[in-house]
Amino acid sequence: MTAFLRPASAPTQHRERDSASASPGGPGVMVAAGMAGVGKTALALVAAHRAMNAGWFSGGVFFVDLRGYSPAPSGQVTAAVAAGQLVRAFGVRDADLPRTGEEVLALYRSVLAELARQERPVLIVADNAAVTGQVQPLLSGDACHRLLVTSRHTLTLPARHIDLDVLSANEALDLLCTALSPDDVDMRVAAEPEQARLIAELCGYLPLALQITAALARTEPDRPLADVAADLEDSQHRLHALDSGDQDEHGRPIAVAAAFELSYQHLATVHPEQARLFQILALNPGPEIGLPAAAALANASKSHTRRLLTGLARGHLVTTPALDRWGMHDLLRLYAHEQNTMASSDTEHDLALGRLFTYYLETAYAADRHLRALPGQPVPEHFSGHADALAWFDAERHNLLATANLAYSVGAHDLAATLAPCLCAFLTWRRALDDLLITTTIAYASATQLGDYHREGVALNNLGLALSEVRRFDDALVAHQGAATIFDELDDRHREGGARNNLGLTLTLARRFEDAIVAYRDASTIYRELGDRYGEGTALQNLGNALAEVRRFEEAIAVYLDAISIYREFGDRHSEGGVQDNLGLALRMMSRFEEAVAAHREAATIFVTLGDRHSEGTALTNLGSTLAEMLQFEEAVSVHREAIDIFVELGESHRRAGALGNLGSALQGLSRLEEAVAVHREAAAIFAKLGDSHSRGIALGNLGKDFQQAQRFDEAIDVYREAAAIFAELEDQRSEGETLDSLGGALRIVGRFEEAITTFETVVTIYRELGDRYSEARALTNLGVVLIEVCRFEAAVDASQSAVDIFEVLGNGYYYEIARANLECARRA
Repeated sequence: MTAFLRPASAPTQHRERDSASASPGGPGVMVAAGMAGVGKTALALVAAHRAMNAGWFSGGVFFVDLRGYSPAPSGQVTAAVAAGQLVRAFGVRDADLPRTGEEVLALYRSVLAELARQERPVLIVADNAAVTGQVQPLLSGDACHRLLVTSRHTLTLPARHIDLDVLSANEALDLLCTALSPDDVDMRVAAEPEQARLIAELCGYLPLALQITAALARTEPDRPLADVAADLEDSQHRLHALDSGDQDEHGRPIAVAAAFELSYQHLATVHPEQARLFQILALNPGPEIGLPAAAALANASKSHTRRLLTGLARGHLVTTPALDRWGMHDLLRLYAHEQNTMASSDTEHDLALGRLFTYYLETAYAADRHLRALPGQPVPEHFSGHADALAWFDAERHNLLATANLAYSVGAHDLAATLAPCLCAFLTWRRALDDLLITTTIAYASATQLGDYHREGVALNNLGLALSEVRRFDDALVAHQGAATIFDELDDRHREGGARNNLGLTLTLARRFEDAIVAYRDASTIYRELGDRYGEGTALQNLGNALAEVRRFEEAIAVYLDAISIYREFGDRHSEGGVQDNLGLALRMMSRFEEAVAAHREAATIFVTLGDRHSEGTALTNLGSTLAEMLQFEEAVSVHREAIDIFVELGESHRRAGALGNLGSALQGLSRLEEAVAVHREAAAIFAKLGDSHSRGIALGNLGKDFQQAQRFDEAIDVYREAAAIFAELEDQRSEGETLDSLGGALRIVGRFEEAITTFETVVTIYRELGDRYSEARALTNLGVVLIEVCRFEAAVDASQSAVDIFEVLGNGYYYEIARANLECARRA
């Protein structure tokens, strides 16, 4: 809604104020404009009331209804007729009124001039103007007088504009409460606050709609607001529910639809093309529409469509939330849909919707090609590049999702099955995982309905990836295995390779690493046989991840370097950044810290350049952990906090919890133990809420270390046991062994030696079963120490000797010397 403020005389003679009231010394004209039902008249009356109370207008305050939106053009009040009403109010007798309109206007100006000479300023409220011509002749040449105009259109008066929008949610709730119970007797809003908020939302925060709803509810004081809200939730009948059944002083229904009708009929009479566009805009399934989409809907040029939309915006029938984008109030959308249904044949409706859907599909396909394209690959000319395509997706996201949903619901399965896959890369990039899951489910359901076996396989592959992202691993495995089977039967080796690679991804996330290694090797073999170097690089990258998980770091590093080489051949910086980050992790595990830091920094730099905040946050998390390993804790804390900020910004709870865990470890290194405890507790709570038991176990293990370092040993022992139990249930022997090793150390410190011995013996057994000779030898060393402390020297000699033998074979001089010292101590005893 818009308001205008303009001096009645030369604009430069008066200083503008920000007040919405027409006070002396301020602008000479204020025009409040906006859509029907937002209370322009009420605002004008409030301003007039304030002016009278303040005593600003000794000449008086006068009101005239211009009836600009009367259904019949003859019902509108002309400037001359309004001037006649005003001069009568000024005290001129009917017998003294001239006969012609021009003479009446001249008399009106003369009266105002005389009042100005007498220093008796007046305020004139001209309500409900439709066109500038109704009020332009009413402007006075005297600076002391004020004119306040209300309109549903943005008039072209050379004045200051003030938009009057719908109410805020809190304002709407206050109005509903006041209108429902002016005497504070009706307590339904207080008793049902959530239902009251829902009613305000369904009324679109429109004052007229809220007042009508309250009036109807007052007639049934025992009716719960939940029932009122239920009536309004039916979108097909919502406008009919917002009808008071009463009439105003002109005999017009007091109803939201009736208020809209006045604006619409005026538009249909004066600008029929705008009226037709207003009708069909309701066909757009999303909340707002861009200029190209509107042009496709209207079957017109963009320049002509922009002119029509600008006209609708002046009439406050559409809003302009951004450049070349238009929105519509929810209730106006329902009204426009009704008008379109009455005015259009089924054929016209289908043709317009078909043009719109074709635009969305073709443009989404072109944008998707840009997002997926490697450097040098040909792409559609529709977009200038990756950033341009991503920006279009961001702007049209809600329209595209709504189109896919609508297409499926009306049985347009070919459109749904074609459009949905075009959104997968974008939704994954933006980490819109719920939308990704819905979209891939629609694609699979539509492909099944079509009986298209090939598209069914593609949809299953995408669905599996979406299910993995939301950690529904069992369902994801079924989807990927189904896709691999389909492509095998169709002898589509390339897509079979992709399905097996994605199967490996899900197996990795489910911590079935050996199975994942097999899947990745199968995928890389297929790609190699097909001569698909890029596909081979993808499979190698993922194979390196699985190898690293089973601590085969040398193999993982070699595989990562091969993948980096391939990605550099194709100029794929994004994929190279991912491998660089993973390479850094493997290098860290090999204690090659400087190389690891360099790899993580390179990855972070790449992702910053590409604008991938999610991957940037991951790289920073890994960099911070490596810095902590190098005892550079202050820098590690700073880097982890930066990563956490990114994940909070993205709403990535799981990644945020992981970064919190790493931050806690860095704080632990700085002996800021209370902070570390708080951070690790928060991480554990997030993982518990997300149902990620494994990560929760890790967070609890870190929390145990905080307690142990703070000498809160009983608490440390409790959380270590809890974490070890989680890993045992998950059959993650390695994590169980690491946690039990920490538990054994805490038990030894508090003198619970027998429990410590039993714990270390379990750790030795676990690592022996895993074939991890290094960790087995460390556990034997710890066991030997406790055995010495309880004077079981023969057993201590056996444990220490075994540790010495293993470290000698492994060539680990540092731990070899520790084990040798323990062995000598046991022998001497």
